Amino acid sequence: MADTIEEPKIADSPDLILPSAPALPSTALPLWWRNIEGVLLAALDAALILLAFALAYWMRYELRWPAPFNHFIQEVLTVNYVPFASFQPYVGLLIVVLLALFAMKGLYRLPRNASLLDHLGPIISATTTGVALVVLFTIIQRPLYSRLLFAFAWGTTIACIGVSRAVVLNVRRWRWARGVGRERVLVIGGTGLGRQVMDSIVAQTFLGYSLVGYLEDRELPRGERRDGHFRHLGGVHLLEPMIVAQRVKLVIIALPFWEHHRLPEIVRICRAAAVEFRVVPDLFELSFDRINVLNLSGIPLIGLKELSLKGWNLVLKRAIDLSLIVLAAPLLLPLVGLIAWAIRRDSPGPAIFKQTRIGRGGQPFTVFKFRTMVADAEARKAELAHHNEADGPIFKIRNDPRLTRIGRILRRSSLDELPQLWNVVRDEMSLVGPRPQLPEEVAQYEEWHNRRLEVKPGMTGLWQVLGRSDTSFDEMVRLDIYYAENWSPGMDLRILIETVPAVLSGKGAY
Repeated sequence: MADTIEEPKIADSPDLILPSAPALPSTALPLWWRNIEGVLLAALDAALILLAFALAYWMRYELRWPAPFNHFIQEVLTVNYVPFASFQPYVGLLIVVLLALFAMKGLYRLPRNASLLDHLGPIISATTTGVALVVLFTIIQRPLYSRLLFAFAWGTTIACIGVSRAVVLNVRRWRWARGVGRERVLVIGGTGLGRQVMDSIVAQTFLGYSLVGYLEDRELPRGERRDGHFRHLGGVHLLEPMIVAQRVKLVIIALPFWEHHRLPEIVRICRAAAVEFRVVPDLFELSFDRINVLNLSGIPLIGLKELSLKGWNLVLKRAIDLSLIVLAAPLLLPLVGLIAWAIRRDSPGPAIFKQTRIGRGGQPFTVFKFRTMVADAEARKAELAHHNEADGPIFKIRNDPRLTRIGRILRRSSLDELPQLWNVVRDEMSLVGPRPQLPEEVAQYEEWHNRRLEVKPGMTGLWQVLGRSDTSFDEMVRLDIYYAENWSPGMDLRILIETVPAVLSGKGAY
């Protein structure tokens, strides 16, 4: 968080002109760089495609790989040896086709904070299509060239460009973490929605944004101060001069829904200043991960998205869960036995703790966990209620006095949840899904929270890998809804993989 900064007096002077404000240290990339960055990446890709094809040629004609067929390949290539120069037209064609496909698939328009997986998708898809087109062209031309060379080129191209993107992204994040090259961001709105945005910007430096402050017209009750963590720069009417004075590159509009009538004027100012803007929706607690936008002759129609987790997708997800449990069983069963023995040795009481939770469709079920607390933990919950550190209908204490010695280790490592695999086998839970909550917690739900109950709960999920217990309740619900509406086997695999470092780090686990 930034240091507390006293509110500037410019908010009380609507006619004050700010462009003459003192120059600020330059931390953002100049505008021309943002336009040329895609061109530089395309040039790098072209060079890497050429390098990848040269590697493929070396593997095929010099190494005469693969090894099991060396003798056969040596005889064939001795007769049909083709110099690299003969492939130059095909290399040129491959470069042009791949760069065009990369551009069509939006590889050069991805957000600045896109992950490596976001880059690899278009790279693999475009490379597969591009190589197939070039192979088809060679078939039409009928030269006596090895088709296996193009299979090698497919693999080396993905590897070369993938590695280069990993390097570029890591260098970019390394620079952002040190305050170099970040985009200066101005937030409009200081209510709960705006503060959530500002919290995310300040806490996640790897996103590449630098918060300059926020604009807000809301009058405060007498004696109440604005949140001192963020710099209040004045009213929304100061947006135009503030963009110039603070050298803003991105404006995030986070107004509550009752102020959405101001959007047209704010957007007009941003466009006139050639500044990028983003709108954070506040449609009565709906977020864009729940909205489906259709187009009717240029008229946007907004509705709720359907769940992806239904029909055959549920069957596929169930098959994946059971397959992974069967594969992991030989490793997990001895570990389960060892933990159960340690719990019984550490404190009196059963090794397994049973508790009623709410599952899909609001149906209660019995969840199994390793016991991490003393035997009378539930009876002592009421007396500790005033120590609750979680928001919303969740009870969490960072240093819970009811935890046993073994229990603290199990909670920190999330090993206490291993018995929930039996709930997965019984089809009450899934490996990935929303957190199963207590009946008294569900009783406090707002209406929009209930949408997370439309899918089976899981042992891990999006909010666990992103923040675990440090995630706010509303954000946790939004992540669960996003998961249910955008599920894919790849998303489950990614969450399971990212659960490992989240558990090892122990961040947010208590």
